[in-house]
This record gives sequence, C-alpha cells and structure tokens, in this order.
Amino acid sequence: MKVLVPVKRVIDYNVKVRVKADGSGVDLANVKMSMNPFDEIAVEEAIRLKEKGVATEVVVVSIGVKQSQETLRNALAMGADRAVLIEASADVQTDIEPLAVAKLLAGVVKDEAPGLVLTGKQAIDNDMNATGQMLSALLGWSQATFASELAVEGDTATVTREVDGGLQTIKVKLPTIVTVDLRLNEPRYASLPNIMKAKAKPLATKTPADYGVDTAPRLNVLKTVEPAGRKAGVKVGSVDELIAKLKDEAGVL
Repeated sequence: MKVLVPVKRVIDYNVKVRVKADGSGVDLANVKMSMNPFDEIAVEEAIRLKEKGVATEVVVVSIGVKQSQETLRNALAMGADRAVLIEASADVQTDIEPLAVAKLLAGVVKDEAPGLVLTGKQAIDNDMNATGQMLSALLGWSQATFASELAVEGDTATVTREVDGGLQTIKVKLPTIVTVDLRLNEPRYASLPNIMKAKAKPLATKTPADYGVDTAPRLNVLKTVEPAGRKAGVKVGSVDELIAKLKDEAGVL
C-alpha cells in the first residue's frame, strides 16, 4: 500500500510572528521556515507504517513556492521515498487556499493511487483545518480526523480520534483520508547520513496547470493585527470578593 503525505512550509513554531507595520500581513523577511508540526507527525506515522510492513512506499507532496523543496527534503531525510512539489506561487506571501490545495491533492491522488492519505489536522499559519475534509469530499473517500491512534489491518483502518467529550474510536474502509493530531507520535530526528541520502531521492516538480486547477484566491485579507495584550490580574482578599468580581465584573456567574 502506498501512503501519500501532504506537507506545508510554515514559519517555525519557535519563532515569534511579527505583523507588518502597514497591517498587510505577516513579516516573513529573514524568518526561519520549517515543516508544519502536524504534517511532520503525519510523515512519521507513514514511515512507521512502512517499517511495520503495512506500507510499501511513502510519497510526500508540497504545494507552494520553490523553497518548499527544503521541506520535502526534510521529509525524505526522515525516511520518505519520493517527493512531489507543485509550484503554485512565486511569492512567499501568497498562501494557497484549502480548496485549491484539496483540488491539487486530488489530482496527485489520481496519479499516485495511494491507499491512505495522512495529513496534519491543520497548518499552524492559518489554522483552517479544512484541506483533509475537502479532499475526502472531492474523492468520495472515507475520512477520520484528529487521529491520536491509528491501526491499519487489511482493507480497514481503526482510528482513535480526539473529540470534545474525550476519545472516539472509529473504523473506516480504505482508501481513506486521516488527519493527525499532536498525540499520535513523536517525530524522529533525521540523521546526517539520511540527510545526505535525501539529496539523491526523486523530487518531481509540477504546476497547477498540470492538474487543471486554478489557484487564484477567493478571499482577500483586509487587515492583519497583533492580538490584544493581556490585562494585568487583580488580587482579591477573600472568597466572597472573588465571587463578587466574577459575578459583577466578569459576568460569568
């Protein structure tokens, strides 16, 4: 079984994001970029499935700017077999919207014919949490979102997913789309020998035109602002005073 893993190039999660002075977007100048953490977990899970003999090949795909090659090479260094880059933009400030990404991934799925698509539940830059679900709808495949455990056996996958009330375990038929959550695994570090080997692994380059997809944005960002600063706390002298403030000032009681 082939496993397809979409990965996205985002601002590194350790970097403090800065908003441009004119409010037109986020400042990406000289900012460290890396693989979306949720996608990194998906890559790790795909590699583990291959190590168990469940998967025969792991293919990673990224949609965005040319610099996304670095992200794909990191996935190859972790243990993926091949990579596909769809150059959908020349501007690092342009974020391809989820529907366009899903349509492009649907085209890749038709070419690659995987039995399983593993993707992060969301990207940490836009937090849309939509691509996996849209891809499932476009393909007519089953889906399992927010996976914290995954077991593949035969033509089914058993997924434990995180929901508001706790955990829910479902069984879906393959082929399927699974979006992964943080607690699924802990991604490995790529060793130096594997980083060197990754440079020789196949990386194909495509364009949206190859799949007949229009990536023109449907949304316009009007303004980007920093979140409001947190107000200082207030010390109270007694439980009665605390209850009074919660009731009269905070309005939560």
